Amino acid sequence: MNALRTPRLVLRQWRQSDFDSFAALNADSEVRRFFPAPLTREESDALAKRAERDIAERGWGLWAVEVMESAPFIGFVGLAEPSFDAHFTPAVEVGWRLSRDQWGNGYATEAARAAITFAFDDLGLDEIVSFTSEVNERSRRVMERLGMTHDPQDDFDHPSVASGPLRRHVLYRIRHVVT
Repeated sequence: MNALRTPRLVLRQWRQSDFDSFAALNADSEVRRFFPAPLTREESDALAKRAERDIAERGWGLWAVEVMESAPFIGFVGLAEPSFDAHFTPAVEVGWRLSRDQWGNGYATEAARAAITFAFDDLGLDEIVSFTSEVNERSRRVMERLGMTHDPQDDFDHPSVASGPLRRHVLYRIRHVVT
């Protein structure tokens, strides 16, 4: 798989030139508001390298995202397998993290829709999940725009998050509908 394209975006393999911008994005306290802490440069680079390796090995993962003809890197959108045990795992999730100056343009929804289509059409998956901290209204709205549904009985305490307002997570799902 070379890249996924939407009318405005390219979801592609990572480049070394993405790493500085990704580190800045991950150090931004507002971008990381619903995570336990910003990432260090080393943690950010490790995440990018892991995403790059997953795409190289599997043909899918957390793709680097660029806005055609205007922004060579704005963050990531893609598919991942949660690395913790929960009532809904194993699963494939759709997720995103974009630089703050790109928020409000519909890029997360547009790119996530392309990732979900790829998951259903190319990978043959029946369901995709997404989850976030209960208080992250912005991401919840993206999930709803994607047509994902939320059942409060699916909500869970994230095992990697210490007690506090970020621990409780909501789970959204979307099933592949064959027409």
